[in-house]
Order: sequence, then structure tokens, then C-alpha cells
Amino acid sequence: VRPIKIMLSDYDRAAPHGTGNIKAGLNYAMSLYPGEYAHKLGYSENMYLDAATRTYVEETGGANFIFVTKDGKRVVTPKSDSILPSITRRSLMVVARDYLGLEVEERPVRFDEVSSFAEVGLCGTAAVISPVGLIHTPDGDISVPSGMDEMGPVLTKLRETITGIQMGQIEGPEGWVHKIC
Repeated sequence: VRPIKIMLSDYDRAAPHGTGNIKAGLNYAMSLYPGEYAHKLGYSENMYLDAATRTYVEETGGANFIFVTKDGKRVVTPKSDSILPSITRRSLMVVARDYLGLEVEERPVRFDEVSSFAEVGLCGTAAVISPVGLIHTPDGDISVPSGMDEMGPVLTKLRETITGIQMGQIEGPEGWVHKIC
């Protein structure tokens, strides 16, 4: 899995007190035009900030963010009333805490702290985790320390563990896996 380049969007994905946290077609529709624009410029996805203050990281058009601290001991994911809840993100937080022994934080993440993280990933159903190597902003690019060559070590371990659970190679938490005969 190779890191992708994303760009900070000028558009808002969800309005304060809106329905951004509900899995509905309209909430994905809001990111279609900005997503197409990002692709034309050579970026895989947009990074959306909160619509009220444009200070906090929200999500992309179809995935949640996960960040790894420079010491590699903590996984942080943004928290907001307008972020679409993700079972994949929630599952990754359980794996990080219970399988890898990492500290997990779900909290508002200021955009100005993004450059202090060692690894940045997007998580969702289809890709599980897509590593981010570069975030383009109007003020200059943020190069993620894990780089553009390969997924960082913590995100790699997270991805291997959760896909191992999905494939039945690693025993999942109670109630996650049901054998169907």
C-alpha cells in the first residue's frame, strides 16, 4: 500500500448542526465536486476542516483520519459532531489499544498540529487504511515524516492486525467474528 497525496480543501463537507454525521447520500454528494477538482490537480482526496472555524481536521469525502504520534505510542483520531462515524475507524482504535497496546485518543485535532504527527492515514471500509505522505495546502506542502515510499510502521501493524482478524488468521475480539457454515 503506497502513500497518497491529498490536498486541503476550500470547501466544507458538512455544516455545523447539519447531518454530516449521518450516513446518507447527500453527505457524500457534498464532496463530489471538490473531489473531482482534487483529482484534476493530481491529489487522491481532500482534507476537510470544520466549517465553523476552519481550525479542526474533520475527514475526507469518504474516509476518517487517523494520526500516529512521533513516539509511535499513541493513535489519535478527530472527534466532531459533523464527522461521519466509521466502524472501520472504531475497529482500528480497538485493535490499536487492545492488540498493539497503544494509547488511543478521540479528540478535536487542530490543523496546525497535523505536521507534528509521524504517520497520517485515511481509514474506511474499502481500503481499511490508506497512508498519506503529503498534504498540499495554500501555505505549502506538509510532508508526513513516514514519507511517500511506504506505509509507516504503526499503520502497517494496524492494517496487518485488522486484516488478519478479517481473514480469520488472528482471533478477533468477542462478538466480532461469526463462523457461518
